[in-house]
Amino acid sequence: MKCLTISLLLTIQIYGHGLYAQSTEIQQLLLNVEKLAQLKKILTNMKKGYEIVSTGYNTIKDISKGNFNLHDAFLNALLQVSPTVRKYKRVADIITCQSQIVKEYRSAFNRFKSTHLFNSSEITYMEDVYKNLFNKSLQNLDELSIVITARKLRMSDDERIAAIDRIYQDISDKLVFLRGFNNESSVLAVQRGRELVDTKLSEKLNGF
Repeated sequence: MKCLTISLLLTIQIYGHGLYAQSTEIQQLLLNVEKLAQLKKILTNMKKGYEIVSTGYNTIKDISKGNFNLHDAFLNALLQVSPTVRKYKRVADIITCQSQIVKEYRSAFNRFKSTHLFNSSEITYMEDVYKNLFNKSLQNLDELSIVITARKLRMSDDERIAAIDRIYQDISDKLVFLRGFNNESSVLAVQRGRELVDTKLSEKLNGF
């Protein structure tokens, strides 16, 4: 009887130890499963965060690129010259003024030289004045050409019109100056011509 009891106790002890070991393994397995679930949740959240950041970055990049393209298109448009600018009345007026400057200074200079009423120094001075006016008028035409030529300057239509008006005013002032200079020179030539006539008449009357 005593032997049976000892055997029974040994059996219970052995099986009890096995059951305890199984219970520990199950608990560890459950912990591992829980950790995997937590890790999966963390990875999922990280993925969502990356997608949000990536989407935001791409959106900002697209907006930035769109603004750049818009800005670039605007600048390119400023390089173009609209028909309104090319057909602006003052464009033709500037060309006409320059043509008048050339025509009137040549005619006046040839006339003054042919009268022999001006000495060599005076003729040289006149020539310098006319040459300076002519060169300045060519600069006005160069400016005009740049303003009305596409892809030369980045300017709006209003800015081009304002530039053309400024050039017109400048070359108009030159033409006004030229006409005033020619008129004064003509008056001086007439006075000298009368004086010369009076001198010759006086000499003739006095027998010189």
